[in-house]
Amino acid sequence: MDADPPRLYAPPSGFTRLRLTVAWDGRDFAGWQEQRNAASVQATLQAALEQIGGQGALRPVAAGRTDAGVHAEAMPLHWDVPQTFRVPLPQLPRALNARLPGAVSVLAADLAPPGFHARFSCTERRYVYRLWVAPQRHPLWAGRALHVPGPLNAAEMNRAAHSLLGLHDFAAFATREDRQTVRDLLRLDVQARSDGHRGGELWEIHVAGESFLRHMVRGLVGTLLLVGQGKLAAAEVRGILASRERAQAGANVPPGGLYFTGAEYGVRRVEGRPRAGQGTEENGLTAVDG
Repeated sequence: MDADPPRLYAPPSGFTRLRLTVAWDGRDFAGWQEQRNAASVQATLQAALEQIGGQGALRPVAAGRTDAGVHAEAMPLHWDVPQTFRVPLPQLPRALNARLPGAVSVLAADLAPPGFHARFSCTERRYVYRLWVAPQRHPLWAGRALHVPGPLNAAEMNRAAHSLLGLHDFAAFATREDRQTVRDLLRLDVQARSDGHRGGELWEIHVAGESFLRHMVRGLVGTLLLVGQGKLAAAEVRGILASRERAQAGANVPPGGLYFTGAEYGVRRVEGRPRAGQGTEENGLTAVDG
């Protein structure tokens, strides 16, 4: 059967859609989304654009709406700017970065492809959660990786992780949701990187999927930590998944170890079959903080 054609999204009349890649340190922000009484990445970017003649631009839209304390290494976003905006695209990252705080940087900017929407066209979102596994905490990883003082069993963690891959109901691992809770988990694995000169190891838990429930990634990592510490058997994780009960899974790990690392656009996978991306707000396929 032929794949469904991708849904196309156009900017409003009188606007040009730009595509940018942005990185930020989440410790300084209450998340991506603009908030009335707290600093957000979205509002910080908007203020910088207005300083270089971007008055009237719509709010930027990111591939994922990360929560407070979550970092981004390469977040795609689109920005609808008035056609009267005159800053040349090759100069836009430098112009914005000169007006942004050090915790945010625009890495690249170009014209968005026809029909592109940073959020709804996205077919895969990637995260990594970092652990500092060492007897002592390290100040350079404070707010950037979770300190785990004891040893972890990577083989058992990966055994549990692989049992969760595929299309499942992930209600047990997420903050309570009113939306449907079935998601397709494309990647979940644990990698240990030796860092002996600092007296420990930096571990990374890689996660990928089309979309995630609220705090789903942090709930998955918290559960894998219990397995790695020997407090939960790898074989028990499938039972937790089937229970759909949040209380049975591990607690959400802190946000400081979580990074949005990238996104894919193009072909969407549904139940193992590729399908052209058609994400919409109504069908629940929206990206939120892991």
